[in-house]
Amino acid sequence: SRLMRVLPRNVALELIATGEPFGAEFAAGYGMVNRIAPAAQLLEAALGLARSIVGNAPLSVAESLRIARQAGDRSDADLRRLSKERMKVIMASEDAKEGPRAFAEKRPPVWTGR
Repeated sequence: SRLMRVLPRNVALELIATGEPFGAEFAAGYGMVNRIAPAAQLLEAALGLARSIVGNAPLSVAESLRIARQAGDRSDADLRRLSKERMKVIMASEDAKEGPRAFAEKRPPVWTGR
C-alpha cells in the first residue's frame, strides 16, 4: 500500500485495517500534503506554487526532482556522483548562461529549457 510508504508503519496499518477516512489536517500532520488551502482559495494557492516553480530554470528543476526521487534507493556517494554528472549537463545549457545574464541585466530570466 502507498500508505506504508508515506506514514509511520503503525499509523498506516491502523488506517488500512479500519478503512477510516482522514482529512487534510491529518494528511498535513504526517507530511502527506505540502499545503492546505480553503476551497475558495485552492486554485490561487496551486497557481502560486506553480508560479514559484516555473520561476526556476526548468532543466535544474527537472534534474533536481529526478535525483531527489532516487534518494531513498541510492547511497550518498552515488547521489553526489549523479548530481555532479547532471550539473555538467545543466551548466552547458543555454539556461545556465541566461541566469547570470538576466541577473546582470536586472531582469527576470527567460528560461528555454535548453
